[in-house]
Amino acid sequence: MSKNEFAYEKKTVYKKASPEAVKKAFDYAEEYKSFIDAAKTEREAVDEAIRLASARGFREYRLGDKISVGDKLYYNNRNKNLFLFTVGKEPLECGIRISAAHIDSPRIDLKQCPVYEDGGMSFFKTHYYGGLRKYQWLALPLALHGVIIKADGEKINIAIGEKDDDPVFYINDLLPHLAHKQGRTPLDEAVDGEKLNILIGSMTDDGEESTVKDSILKILNDKYGIVEEDFISAELSAVPAGKARDLGFDRSMICAYGHDDRVCAFPALSAILDSADSDHTLLCILADKEETGSEGNSGMQCVVMLDLIREISKALGANEAIVRANSKCLSADVSAAYDPNFSEVFEKQNCALLSCGAIFMKFTGARGKSSTNDASAEYIAWLRKILDKDGIIWQTGELGKVDCGGGGTVAKYIAKHNIDTIDLGVPLISMHAPYEVVSKVDIYETYRAIRAFNKN
Repeated sequence: MSKNEFAYEKKTVYKKASPEAVKKAFDYAEEYKSFIDAAKTEREAVDEAIRLASARGFREYRLGDKISVGDKLYYNNRNKNLFLFTVGKEPLECGIRISAAHIDSPRIDLKQCPVYEDGGMSFFKTHYYGGLRKYQWLALPLALHGVIIKADGEKINIAIGEKDDDPVFYINDLLPHLAHKQGRTPLDEAVDGEKLNILIGSMTDDGEESTVKDSILKILNDKYGIVEEDFISAELSAVPAGKARDLGFDRSMICAYGHDDRVCAFPALSAILDSADSDHTLLCILADKEETGSEGNSGMQCVVMLDLIREISKALGANEAIVRANSKCLSADVSAAYDPNFSEVFEKQNCALLSCGAIFMKFTGARGKSSTNDASAEYIAWLRKILDKDGIIWQTGELGKVDCGGGGTVAKYIAKHNIDTIDLGVPLISMHAPYEVVSKVDIYETYRAIRAFNKN
C-alpha cells in the first residue's frame, strides 16, 4: 500500500494531463486572449459575448417574449449585463444550472466635468473604480474606452490607445529626486485619489488667447462632434493600453489587464455556447459592478435574474420557488494564487497553486467568514463526483490567511435566493494590478469544469 494512497495532494496539470490536453489548453488560451483584447470594459464584453453567441445560434430575448424548449436566447440588460440561457428537455423544476461571472474590472473613470488645464498641460479629472492600488497606475501608457451619449441621443463609441498609430494617455508620477517625503508615506496614502489626473495634451492653437484646454476641445469636436457638456452623459474609462501577452520562456502564462474577472467570464460563456447537448436548462450571467459591491441595475443585486427565472418558469408551467430550490450555481470568480514572494499572507496548505487547475472556494469573505456565501458539504460532494467523472483537474483554496484580509464575490447574492452556490475559477497572480497573471491550463480546466457542470 502506498503511503500516499489516502492523501490529498495538489499536482500541476502538466503532471496529470496528457500532452494533447495541454495543447488544447494552449489553443483555448488563444481564443481567450482574443476575447479579453476585445473586451476591456463591461460594455465591450457584452458586445463581444453577443457577437460570439449570435454566431452560435442565440437570438435576443425581451421580457415577455415567448419561451420554448430548445430555445437559445440572450437578454441584454442595459449593454452592461448579459444573460444567456438555453431551455433544456428536462423538467424545469429539476432546476437550472447557473454559471455567473462579473465582467467589470478596476480602472480609472473620468469625472463628469473632467477637462482642465494647469502648468501648460491639459488633464482629465478622474475617480478610480474598484479596489485598485493607486500607485500602480502611475507612469503607464493608458487607453481610453467607453461611450459618449450626446443630448440628441447619438451614441459615440470610444477606443483610443490600442492601435499602433493611436496616441496613449498617462498619469504623471513624482521623480525620485523630489519624492523623499512620499517615499516615507504608507503605500495606501502615497498617492491621493485626486492626483490620478490623466495627461491629454500640451499644445495650443494659434492666437494669444488660445489655451491647451481650448485646443483639446477643438480636437474632440473636430473628430467626434462633441462639446464639453457631452462629458456629462459619458462613461469613459482609462485602462492599460496594449494586448494580452504570453508570459515566460515556456509561454505557459498570460499577462493582461482585466483577468479579474473576464478570465472566468470567458469560460462560462464558451461553456454555455458548447453545451447544446445538455438536457438541463442553463443560464450564464455576465454581471457588472462586482468591483463596487454589485449594486445598481446591472449588478448581481438587481432583481433581473429573478425576473428571468420567473419568466422562464411561467412559460414552462413550473413553480418558480421549486425551480430556484433545485437550481445549482457556479459563481465563476478568480482567487489569489500562492505567491512565494509574499508567502507571509498565504496559508500554503489551503491556498490555490498556479497551474493546478480550477479552484473551488467554499467561502470567501473576511475575518470570521463575514459577508460570504459558505457552500454546503453536500453540494461540494456532488460537484466532486461530477468533476471527477469527467477527469477535471481541480483544487480547493481560500483568499489568504485568516485575519490577513479577504474579499467577496457575486456568490452570496445568488445564494440568498435559495440556490446552492459555490465559487469556482482561476488562480491569479497580482490581482487588481494593471497587469495580472494567469496560467493557461487553469483557464482551460475552469472551462472544462463549467462544461461538465452544464452537462451532468
